Amino acid sequence: MGAPDASDSRLSVLTRWVFDDLGFAGCRIEPASSDASFRRYFRVTRGTDTYIVMDAPPDKENLRPFIEVAQMLLCMGVNAPVLLARNVDQGLLLLSDLGSRPYLDELAGGRNVDALYADALNTLLKMQTAGGAAARELPTYGRSLLLGEMELMPQWFLGRHLGMSIGAAERGMLDQLFEFLVQEALSQPTVFVHRDYHSRNLLLTADNNPGVLDFQDAVTGPVTYDLVSLLKDCYIAWPPPRARAWALQHREGLLGAGLAAGEDEAQFIRWFDLLGLQRHIKVLGIFSRLYHRDGKSQYLNDLPRVLHYTRAAAGAYAQTARFADFIASRIEPEFQRAQGGAVA
Repeated sequence: MGAPDASDSRLSVLTRWVFDDLGFAGCRIEPASSDASFRRYFRVTRGTDTYIVMDAPPDKENLRPFIEVAQMLLCMGVNAPVLLARNVDQGLLLLSDLGSRPYLDELAGGRNVDALYADALNTLLKMQTAGGAAARELPTYGRSLLLGEMELMPQWFLGRHLGMSIGAAERGMLDQLFEFLVQEALSQPTVFVHRDYHSRNLLLTADNNPGVLDFQDAVTGPVTYDLVSLLKDCYIAWPPPRARAWALQHREGLLGAGLAAGEDEAQFIRWFDLLGLQRHIKVLGIFSRLYHRDGKSQYLNDLPRVLHYTRAAAGAYAQTARFADFIASRIEPEFQRAQGGAVA
């Protein structure tokens, strides 16, 4: 690359580190990807070799969880990036390059879908089984975190994105719903939880597929959480019977590994559905915040899919049916207006 953009001070810092400290003067540095946080990724090409540099501004991002969880995953045999060099004070990491073929692109093209999910489920099972000791070192996905995540929905999705005001009775309904979902989540067996295990954070790789990214927020939490992230993906949807079949396939793997997976299939699917409801309530708030606070408008395109998941899961159980009615009567008319009529 030529001289870095003078207005991008972080890129200037990164370039000096790569050229001067790592001795990669003259290499090519190109954007690789960004994510929903303040982190950015650049691909460094040096001859025939490529690397990834993570740029995580130290005043906004803490690199240590990424470093620690990466090591955990590698010890489990998961295909995570290898840390090659670091400058934690400047918020920079040099990582091995797992490639540039996101699962989402492969899945959207309809190529080898069952084989891709088989690999992803095998890696998930590996994390949940081999990650038992590691999970004890991670933060707990407890009541305060589960509840705090869901509170993003009334604040950012209802209030900011839709401009809705809700009355005391509706707020009471949400409080009861959130408490119910927290208790349901806490009733599940706990395992290592990646927390964003979906098609944008998996890369198709020739060996030990898939490559796993964006794992720095890992916690100890409910056994179906990552399964929901993968199979009720916010970026691509599958017919519910197909997602259910994959979920039950994973249950068999858990049972075969000696892990708890519910008294029967019905209980496991209930766990899967209700934790999906918790996750998608959270995501409605997060995607709205990414747009209104951070200017990342691309997440608006995925809100219809997330709202569809939310209404379908809420409508499937008596304890959450009032929320499904609230979506139908109050949220969807406002959502159509806010999204220009684009409701899934």
